Amino acid sequence: MPIFIDRRLNPKDKSLGNRQRFLRRAREDLKRSIRDKVRTGGIADLDREHAVPMPRKGTDEPSFGDDRQSGRRQHILPGNKTFSPGDLIDKPGGGGGYGSAPGTTESEDDFRFVLSREEVLDLFFEDLELPDLVKLNLKQILSFKPRRAGFAASGAPTNINVGRTMRNSHGRRIALRRPKQAEVDEITHQIAELEAKPASAAVRERVAALREERERLERRRRRIAYVDPVDIRFNRFDPQPVPNANAVMFCLMDVSGSMGEREKDLAKRFFVLLHLFLTRRYERIEVVFIRHTHQAKEVDEQTFFYHTESGGTVVSTALEEMHRIIQERYPVAEWNIYAAQASDGDNFATDSERCIELLDRKLMRLCQYFAYVEIIDERESHIFGSTENGTSLWRAYNAVDGKWPNFQMRRIAAPADIYPVFRELFARQPALRKSA
Repeated sequence: MPIFIDRRLNPKDKSLGNRQRFLRRAREDLKRSIRDKVRTGGIADLDREHAVPMPRKGTDEPSFGDDRQSGRRQHILPGNKTFSPGDLIDKPGGGGGYGSAPGTTESEDDFRFVLSREEVLDLFFEDLELPDLVKLNLKQILSFKPRRAGFAASGAPTNINVGRTMRNSHGRRIALRRPKQAEVDEITHQIAELEAKPASAAVRERVAALREERERLERRRRRIAYVDPVDIRFNRFDPQPVPNANAVMFCLMDVSGSMGEREKDLAKRFFVLLHLFLTRRYERIEVVFIRHTHQAKEVDEQTFFYHTESGGTVVSTALEEMHRIIQERYPVAEWNIYAAQASDGDNFATDSERCIELLDRKLMRLCQYFAYVEIIDERESHIFGSTENGTSLWRAYNAVDGKWPNFQMRRIAAPADIYPVFRELFARQPALRKSA
């Protein structure tokens, strides 16, 4: 049977084509494993390398065999005294199943495949995007991102490709038959040995001939440079146009006294996932963090996720703060505006109507998309199963949901709900969200 051995070296800091082919072949299994790990683990752990268990099925290396439809073959089939035609043979392991019986034979476990941070995030956010992201009038300028485009004979010294340069140099020296240093050293060694012998006419003639040959080789080595300017190759980078869609995402979170540690933890997990998604998929997107109790204020990322605060609950203050910031910094004609809000649904008695008014008359006319996530108790999730039941804020937002197609609302009861809800809110098929 023929044997093929791949001796190609793995390029530095690059994956082999075999790794990329494996990722394409096992993409669905890898995505499923990553999602399962995120549901059971911390969402913040997503932004790092992952060792993903993979089933053995479909991971065997390819092999080559003889074509059984051609050629000449001679077979010797020995007889036996155990089996007769028609006998059924049990599969290995007993019980008719695949594998090995306990304690009898060895079996192979699933293997663990290590994915880099970039590969993890690519697979995790592969089919998600911001809905209705469009380029607006002042932001239609194209930015350019360098992309590898082979090699060039000229360029900056910092872009010299040493590997390709030395390959060209080696090929040129072989073609021009440049003498090797070993040949010169060998002649020098022979001259030294002859000079150590008693001088004679034959020896002097031989030494003179060797010295002439050594001088000829050295002249040829000087004429044929080890690295010639014609050998040098530079990495070539072509500018690739990247359209700029200017977008801003408002993250609104209730941190009032009604939000317990469990509710705040779930809300933060949702926003951590949202922040990873935005910063990974969109280079030119700004994120505005707004926390509110009975008062709302814009904060930085560190304060939003890690500082504690308590107080009453007036949700409209966060919506008013968002509207104020839009008016001051993000003109609608220039920006795609998105918002995500997380709350436990608790609100001041008469404030829900104010929230409806702000959304209907102001914010929904400015936003490309508004997502509301309500954190509910796991024990009460069956009570709030329909859109009619729930908190006063949920019922108020349900009225907004019926008027505006770019408004979506979902409930989260446990950490395992975060990723499915996130996918419903930011899946690539916006037409399917209402029926989800």
